[in-house]
Amino acid sequence: MPELPDVELYVHLLRERLVGQTLVTTRIYNPFVLRSVDPPLSVLQGKSVVGLKRLGKRVVIAFEDHLFLVIHLMIAGRFRWNDGAVEFKLGGKIAMAALRFANGTLLLTEAGSKKRASIVLVRGEAALASHDPGGIDVLSCTFEQFCSALVSENHSVKDVLTNPHVFSGIGNAYSDEILHHARLSPIKKTRALTEIEIRTLFNSVVSVLRTWTDKLQSQFANRFPGAGDITAFRPDFAVHGRYGQPCPDCGKPVQRIQFAENELNYCAECQNGGRVLADRSLSRLLKGDFPRSLD
Repeated sequence: MPELPDVELYVHLLRERLVGQTLVTTRIYNPFVLRSVDPPLSVLQGKSVVGLKRLGKRVVIAFEDHLFLVIHLMIAGRFRWNDGAVEFKLGGKIAMAALRFANGTLLLTEAGSKKRASIVLVRGEAALASHDPGGIDVLSCTFEQFCSALVSENHSVKDVLTNPHVFSGIGNAYSDEILHHARLSPIKKTRALTEIEIRTLFNSVVSVLRTWTDKLQSQFANRFPGAGDITAFRPDFAVHGRYGQPCPDCGKPVQRIQFAENELNYCAECQNGGRVLADRSLSRLLKGDFPRSLD
């Protein structure tokens, strides 16, 4: 799922292309993607874009007359952009919706059979606020605000970082990178963290997210991301998606815990004193043979 740096990249690139442009027409390829009926999508025709912003992991396109198009990419949703009136040539059923402007067309695609991406049109700031999960913006909050939010629930630090009602825009991939940067075990309870550990975590959150936001905006300064460019598996990540590969800091193999459709990646040496965390399914299978340390 696109997370804060990825969504900020889309917002940055679309702001350059869309602000001041008038919507010519819309096209819905898959009716399931449109989750609202009032106001109808047709009211946007002839309206100008006045701004773009991120709302959690959602992209908000603001039109005149206080109309807001809220797009949630979910796991497999992506944007594509074509300059001018060039038609998209797509295979399969990945095209979900298209917004055509005088200077180009914005296409929403979604790979896979599970169609989860959504488009909602609302009128007014109050209606827009109802789509905000409520998590604080980690790039603009103070340390005190971060600390208060972090310990508001006594769950694992990984779970709290990825809770959209606590922190805005952090997901599975970047939370792994943040925790590795902070040298913290992903399963440590938030209320067991020392003030020094919380301060370190706060600095790591800001550093990792800003670094990747800047890196992506520099990488795509001259082109719009294409298929495969927005991904949770980047070769220069430290641990996420790198199970079994060497940690860039200590050289020990990156470990994982699998759950549902995701996996958590971490370095046992750098983050957990060399102790391997139990993977529920694997430890149940191996029982007493499950390794407790890298040695």
